[in-house]
Amino acid sequence: VGAISAADEEVGRYISEAMEKVGNDGVISIEESNGFNTELEVVEGMQFDRGYQSPYMVTDSDKMIAELERPYILITDKKISSFQDILPLLEQIVQSNRPILI
Repeated sequence: VGAISAADEEVGRYISEAMEKVGNDGVISIEESNGFNTELEVVEGMQFDRGYQSPYMVTDSDKMIAELERPYILITDKKISSFQDILPLLEQIVQSNRPILI
């Protein structure tokens, strides 16, 4: 199906391989390249292509990525208007020496 849709047998093979690797719950994203090579990149976990609120979020300046090991994740439907709102939580997380993703 991928080869027919793309009208390209090589792209069809990449799509088939991607589907095998990510399974039913995975996401496949196809992007146009500036180069001549076709490649398959599998990302474990989550990937957000929206940029950074601040350059201080980057943990690896060579790759321009933010990778967090075992982070605490804060999800809320409320607006956090100041750090005072979550200061007690942040103080506890600092004690644990683990990163936080808000």
